[in-house]
Amino acid sequence: MPTTPAFPPPKMGEPYLLTPGPLTTAYEVKQAMLKDWGSWDDDFRAMTRDLRARLLALLGPGGAGYDCVPLQGSGSYCVEAMLGSFVPKDGKVLVLSNGAYGLRAAATLDQIGRGRVLLDKGDYLPPRGDEVARILADDPAITHVLAIHCETSSGILNPVEEISEATYAAGRKLLIDSMSAFGAIPLEPDRIRYEAMVSSANKCIEGVPGFGFVIAKTAEIEAAKGNSHSLALDVHGQWATMEKTGQWRFTPPTHVVAAFIEALKMHQAEGGVAARGARYERNRDVMVAGMRALGFETLLDNRWLSPIIVTFFCPADPAFVFARFYDLMKQKGFIIYPGKLTVVDSFRVGCIGRMDEHVMARVVEAARASLAEMGVASAAPPAAALEERKKLAA
Repeated sequence: MPTTPAFPPPKMGEPYLLTPGPLTTAYEVKQAMLKDWGSWDDDFRAMTRDLRARLLALLGPGGAGYDCVPLQGSGSYCVEAMLGSFVPKDGKVLVLSNGAYGLRAAATLDQIGRGRVLLDKGDYLPPRGDEVARILADDPAITHVLAIHCETSSGILNPVEEISEATYAAGRKLLIDSMSAFGAIPLEPDRIRYEAMVSSANKCIEGVPGFGFVIAKTAEIEAAKGNSHSLALDVHGQWATMEKTGQWRFTPPTHVVAAFIEALKMHQAEGGVAARGARYERNRDVMVAGMRALGFETLLDNRWLSPIIVTFFCPADPAFVFARFYDLMKQKGFIIYPGKLTVVDSFRVGCIGRMDEHVMARVVEAARASLAEMGVASAAPPAAALEERKKLAA
């Protein structure tokens, strides 16, 4: 056994962030932010080139026709940038929703004046390829399909491969919100066809918040000139400036970029997408097995559980109060996530960040101790919640 853990706890008494991002980062990533950079300086421009090249390398050999455009802001900024830049003003998007982020994308399209139709699967189920095919066959006005790779409001890992096949069989284009999956779950264009995808610095690459990025076919970026509804969220405008000058159009989050490059180096050293995803899967499996042993039930069947975040029903026991459970878990060094479901009370436990299965075993022990302190005799959910899951999954 090693004398030092492979994933030492956060320094300065920080709790682990069991969330879908921001998440617990390595000390080396934090340390990278201690230097100031000039956004116009050659050294920082070299960092931007390095960042873009490293992200494209994660696509594998099928990424030759793609380019990477980093953008200031949170993930939702990048989703809006992708939709506003690549969907024509007279276009129409089929939004595949099974949670908050699909619904947010639909609201974004309404806000920016793009047509859309919504397939809302609720909280429990993924959109399937045959459903996409039927909708596209019935509505020739649809030009694009938007899929959420991992819907973190429920934890569903959506079947983007079959969605892609249905989309292109119908002659339409696929856009993917891979905010919480890219870097841990493969999204290689030679396996899954798409025009563009977006993700964020503070997710599976394990950087800190401050920017996201669009990875798109270069031809799509070139064709997007003049299409955007926004100055700041124009993917083509940002790309054209970077190609010409090497600079971001507007003030970049320099410290966040430096941290992200360190995170990318650590990602590569760990073994890339496959190794990162395998660690997250081990985290999930240890945590889910332990929580089920305590009596908790997952929202989803095993088939749809992502290695990113897992949703649990709140116990039916009247002694269980989520706010108290949250505080007790935080006192023990773990910040969990409230639920975001529309039908039943729930909470979420993230599996991503700078931690391994040994940390997740401690999460389970913290949950056991917290239930005991609250006087919760059983962590079983309300019968109605299980019945609702069974009915919707039928």
